[in-house]
Amino acid sequence: MQRLPPRARAALVALAVGAAGCEGCPGRSAPESEAPTPEVQAPATPQRRVGVKVPLPPGWSAQPTRDGSLQFGPAQHPVLRVDLRANEGAELPTPEALLDSVSRAFEGFTRLETRAERGQDYALVRLMLAATRGDAGVGVAHPALLGARRVGRDLFLCATLPGVTVDEVQSAAEACAGIHVPGAPDAGPP
Repeated sequence: MQRLPPRARAALVALAVGAAGCEGCPGRSAPESEAPTPEVQAPATPQRRVGVKVPLPPGWSAQPTRDGSLQFGPAQHPVLRVDLRANEGAELPTPEALLDSVSRAFEGFTRLETRAERGQDYALVRLMLAATRGDAGVGVAHPALLGARRVGRDLFLCATLPGVTVDEVQSAAEACAGIHVPGAPDAGPP
């Protein structure tokens, strides 16, 4: 199994911690429209590349955060966090490495369902996590996504945030896999 460099591993664990969901989080309804996905251009900051495009479902927008990442989702409900790791594209993790980071970050959780997907320049893991209870049972299951997308020399790390629905995880997976920079060696979405 491919080992991640410490910096990428730490970033994925931090993203995974935010991706787990929480007991008692209110459920969210699925998006109402299945219209074609528009593209949003991410604003440039010292940590971002100019011209990065992320295909988003209708009603989603991009919001920069104070720590330099971008969050995407409907108004007042961020669903997906994306972090840029400049010049780390060669470190694209495998789905197995992503699952390993989730397992280490969530030792007290049970993975009820896992769906891994790998493309030439992306790796995605969709899963359902539930807290393991003291009576050997499990709590409420929460959907989550952890992913990575290589575009040229850069690596984009993706994770869903707490309180997302299964449909939002699917939309987040499509957005993560579709990150691209027009004119980059990998100029288009997969």
